[in-house]
Amino acid sequence: MPNDKKLPYFEIGEALIGTGPEVAHVDLMIGVKNGPVGQAFASGLTQLSAGHTPLLSVIRPNLPAKPSTLIVPKVTLKKGADTAKIFGPAQTAVAKAVADAVEEGTIPKDIADEIVIVVSVFIAPDAEDFGKIYRFNYGATKLALKRAMEKFPNIDTVLEENNKSTHAIMGFKVSRLWNPPYLQVAFDTTSLDFVLEAVKILPQNDHLLIEAGTPLIKRFGTDVISKIREVRPDAFIVADLKTLDTGNLEARMVADAAGDAVVVSALAPVSTIVKAIQEAHKTGIYAIVDTLNLADPVPLIKELVKQNAIPDVVELHRGIDVETTEYSWGSIPDIKKISPKTYIAVAGGVKLDTVPIALKAKADILVVGRAITGSKDLRATAEQFISRIGNPEIDQFRIMTDF
Repeated sequence: MPNDKKLPYFEIGEALIGTGPEVAHVDLMIGVKNGPVGQAFASGLTQLSAGHTPLLSVIRPNLPAKPSTLIVPKVTLKKGADTAKIFGPAQTAVAKAVADAVEEGTIPKDIADEIVIVVSVFIAPDAEDFGKIYRFNYGATKLALKRAMEKFPNIDTVLEENNKSTHAIMGFKVSRLWNPPYLQVAFDTTSLDFVLEAVKILPQNDHLLIEAGTPLIKRFGTDVISKIREVRPDAFIVADLKTLDTGNLEARMVADAAGDAVVVSALAPVSTIVKAIQEAHKTGIYAIVDTLNLADPVPLIKELVKQNAIPDVVELHRGIDVETTEYSWGSIPDIKKISPKTYIAVAGGVKLDTVPIALKAKADILVVGRAITGSKDLRATAEQFISRIGNPEIDQFRIMTDF
């Protein structure tokens, strides 16, 4: 690696700018000629691929940009019109963005001959407006260069935005648990029509989770998860399988059905619970251990942590048949001491007047069933619970302004 710290060795930048078919998405590398970026630059010029012919960025014919910049089309160029978009507005946009980055000091002028840039450019086949293609690719290239030179983003930004952000093109939010407390509405019914209608009218709130209860899944299978997902694409959906055997298989079933979390019974063999947790984490979903009928969950959590199978949520669950008994949430501090990153859910007869009790006990998720699903005004009751929880929406006043 060069000793001169002003020289970028291998920096990466990315930017997406614009709307419609002319939207520009730029990925780039910038670094010294005798480093990996220089090697990629040379390979790109000499190892051609049909439909992805690399080209130098030029401000005009016979005037390439400095630092020397190689454009690599992301989309296969199948016809002359596709080629014209790359060799016309995109080629010029990238070159002018590089030149302006030098002029504005983003790239120091005195290193322009010592470094090279490789830019991957996306232009959709149905893009038509050359003016927009130019402007969007100019802006995206310039922003990606700035980000590369400033090493944007830092790791703290990535970790914070990971649980907040929605990809513009994907169109829906992948919900994650990171800002408790949450309200989880449990549908322990066998009427799919009721569930789908109820899910439609539940308030849109990023602190509201939807549970496909055990009776619902027993009747309709895990396909019910996909049906709920069709109604609420951005919902966090918990599948309460209460798995007792084949933990890895049932966790995979939930993941395949587009669920966000699988519930495994704490009464299952430890090996089953471990396999369910491992498979859930492998497929990118949450693992919830339900302690229904388990007198003391603490020894189990200790064993799971020992086996490096840490549940994302431990649900302290009081069954319907014993809802007249007193609440017992005293193990919350003990569980959190053993596994600090594990969330604690409380379930079983949770009502509006018990919300403060649960929150005082440091519960992270309040699982509510009939108190909401059996109410005359389901939406209004859910909003009351959300209000009692007192956790405002994350994105209510948030405007995305990445630089």
